[in-house]
Parts: sequence; structure tokens; C-alpha cells
Amino acid sequence: MSLSPALAPSETLAGFAALLREHGLTVGVAEQQAMLGAALRLGGLRETQVQAAWRAIACHNAREWRLWPELFDRYWHPQRLRGTVRVSGQTRPTRDLRQAVQQMHEQMDTAQQPPATGKTAPLTAADAPGRGAGEAHAGSPRARGGASRSEPQVEALHQRDGQMWLPQELGELQRLARQITARLRPLPTRRWRGVRRGNRLDLRQTLRRSVAWGGEPLSPAWQVRREEPPRLFILADVSRSMESHAALFLRVARAFALEAQARVFVFHTRLAEVTPLMQRDSSAVQEKINAVTAGFGAGTRIAHSLQDFARVHARAQLRRGARVWVMSDGFDTDEPGQLAEALRALRGHGARITWFHPTRQAPAAAALQGAREHIQRFVPLASLADLAAARAVIH
Repeated sequence: MSLSPALAPSETLAGFAALLREHGLTVGVAEQQAMLGAALRLGGLRETQVQAAWRAIACHNAREWRLWPELFDRYWHPQRLRGTVRVSGQTRPTRDLRQAVQQMHEQMDTAQQPPATGKTAPLTAADAPGRGAGEAHAGSPRARGGASRSEPQVEALHQRDGQMWLPQELGELQRLARQITARLRPLPTRRWRGVRRGNRLDLRQTLRRSVAWGGEPLSPAWQVRREEPPRLFILADVSRSMESHAALFLRVARAFALEAQARVFVFHTRLAEVTPLMQRDSSAVQEKINAVTAGFGAGTRIAHSLQDFARVHARAQLRRGARVWVMSDGFDTDEPGQLAEALRALRGHGARITWFHPTRQAPAAAALQGAREHIQRFVPLASLADLAAARAVIH
């Protein structure tokens, strides 16, 4: 008789590894085997030591090290997390690390006994890739957020309204942000860096090396021009007209704050920087933004916010090649001509402006009609599918 995913220890660990991979951690077969060996050696009663050992195995940089505690609690102790959203009325079997390790020992003891005829083999990670412990089968009513198999199968990632986010969706968003960031063309600077073989001789370093050869320049040093990634600024409209889209925009902005070190701002009647809030994941990002903008008045002053951004917040960093992404529907309560002036000032600093809008067609707001010449491109952004389609045009 096969074990259910909720009771199979290997499935439990495979589900945890899948969650780690969805958030960018490199956890393959070798890492899973090492984690399994550490759990069996330390035992389930020593959860702190098991977690420390697993963390050392799975984390390879500072970002993954900081992300680890939340991912560990999200999978093994979901009751500790606040603000989680229950997708359906059904509950998942609780995951307990001690029980999982004990079951691993029992499963290994059972595996050494000769299998009885007529029984099926236990499920393995290869049979159900990416499925976490306790998750329902694909045919259960809970498999797609409460939808049954008889209903039309629609990719939930493309239908997400921005209010609820699953781990696989966050992982997909982070991958898209990483791919788009890699496409941003680096900018050459006036500085040079040393390389093994380049197109310019580093005379000073060559002379220093010649001392070891009695003054003969037998070991030349070379240089190439240093390139830097462009600065990225994201300005998200959080006014009342954008209420249903703000959560998606903020999640996208957070992904680029992590991947491209983007500076993130929110605005409706005035501008406020929220980059520090984007540095750590939270299920209450929207609530934090609401707290920041609690004192804002009614209306949307896009032109005034862009002017404040250029003159105060980003004055020292706006330079040639900087990317400014505005996420808004374009409805502005300022004078129509002011938006064109604000965008012209940004272009004067050398910035490239991309306007993301939640509608399928480009915004028809009056303020944008006279400012379209200052905007490099318009990009629809109502779902992650739109962001994936935009990879070909964002560079």
C-alpha cells in the first residue's frame, strides 16, 4: 500500500526542497540527500541543529541566508505566520519535523525488509515533482484553489488578481525579474578595470610587474572599459483608481528591488519612497504601503510627483541611461501640460521612461496625450503573463 504525500517523509522533504527552489535556492538531488543524511544523523528532537545543518547545505549567498528562516517557518510551522490567506475551506495536515525524521527512520527500516507481492511502491519525488507535503492530488477540489477537474483548467498564474500569492507564483515572478534585469544593457563608464587580455595596455601595472623581470616588460597588464548596470527607478500609482492593481505593481516592484537594486516609490497626491519596505518579504506589503500613504489627500498628482522625484529624491542618481518605470493608468488631476514638462525634465537627465498600464490598450488620459513623445514605450501589465510577454521589449 503506497504512502500518502502527507505521511511519506521523502515527499515531505521533497516538498520543502521544491519550495526552496521556487524562491531561487539551488537545491538539487545532492542537496536533498545531504539534508536527509543530516536529519537522520541529528534526529528529529534536535530541530535547531537540523535547521542549522540544512541552512548551511541549501544557502549559497547572503540573500538566501536571510530568506531561509521565513521559508523554513512557512513550510514546517505555518501557524507562526500571520496574515496568511486560506484558499479553500479544506485544511492541510500539519507538518512536523520531528515526526518526519522519525518516519524517515521507520521508512528506512521498512525498506530493508523484502517487499510483499501485490503492493505498490511508495510515491517518490519523481512521481509528483514539486508537490509539497500534505497537498491535495491534482484531481481534488483543492488542487486549483477549490476548482474541480471538470471545470476549465486555467493557469492560475495568469489569472491572479494580485491579492493572493502562492509560492510558485512568487518564484515565477522572481525568475521573470531576474531575466529582465539581465537584459538591461550595461552602460560604459570612464573608468577601466584590469583583465587578462584587453584592448588597452595598463602602463602603470606593466611597469610594476617589470621589476620582477629586471625592468623588462615581459608581463603586460591589460584594461577594458568598466560597465555598470543602469539605475532603475519604479514609481507605482497607489491612488483609488489603481486600487485593484496596486498589489500586483508592488509585488513586481519588490522583485526588481531585490534583483536590480531598484528604488521604489509610491504616489497619488505626493511621492514617498518605500524601498526599505521592499527589502523583506511580507504578506502585508499592501497594508504597509497604506500606512505610508495614510496622510495623502484625494486625487492623483502624477506631474507633481514626477517633479518631486527628479528634483529631490533622485537628483544625484538620475543620469544617462537610467530607467524610470511609471506604473499608472495616467489619470492626473494636475494641469495636462505639467505632465509633459515633468517627463521632458526626466528625459533631459538622460532617463528612459517606460509606462506600465493595467489596460490592454495604451492609456487615453488627456494628460498623456501631449506627453507621449517623451515616453519610450507603453507596456500593459495586468498579470504576470503580461510581464513575461514584456521581456522582449524591455532592455
